[in-house]
Amino acid sequence: MRGYLISIWSFIDPIYYFCTRLIHPPGEAGEGNILRIRLTQYKGRNVVLSDGTQINKNDTLVKIHLHNARILKELKGIKSELKKAKIIYRYVQHSLPGVEVYIRSRSDEIKGIIGITLLNKGCERLGFEIVDITNPIYKWFKWAAFLPIGILSNQNGSIGYFIKHQQPNYLFMSTKKLSNMYKR
Repeated sequence: MRGYLISIWSFIDPIYYFCTRLIHPPGEAGEGNILRIRLTQYKGRNVVLSDGTQINKNDTLVKIHLHNARILKELKGIKSELKKAKIIYRYVQHSLPGVEVYIRSRSDEIKGIIGITLLNKGCERLGFEIVDITNPIYKWFKWAAFLPIGILSNQNGSIGYFIKHQQPNYLFMSTKKLSNMYKR
């Protein structure tokens, strides 16, 4: 059943990609690049990052999206959650230089990158800072949106752990930190 749902999702994904104005970052497209990006205006509360960068409402950020349909398809045969996490970590690490090139070629007005995810373990090693989503309605909405991904990625089909332990968070990284860590 899970295989059929992933196939359907893979079929619908190009429509989602088109409707959300996502693009692939420049660089090595294809196998190693797991991120899709777009410019966005930040609408959350003000945040000060560890390097002193202040992210305020309406600041321009690059929003990153994991290519979930591809991840689910590639990881469907892997049982170990640790192995899955390592693979996703490497994909993101390999994709961030393309995001840095995209930002460098755009504008000095871009303050950083933002993502919303349940996968926040190990993000600090990639350079991200984890910030809680404070608006309870938005947090619930994002959690509900991630529920199908959580169910499809769980090998045993149980959603108990997902319901009890997974909470969406913002991931931020300033353009300065991104350049320091990932500039080619």
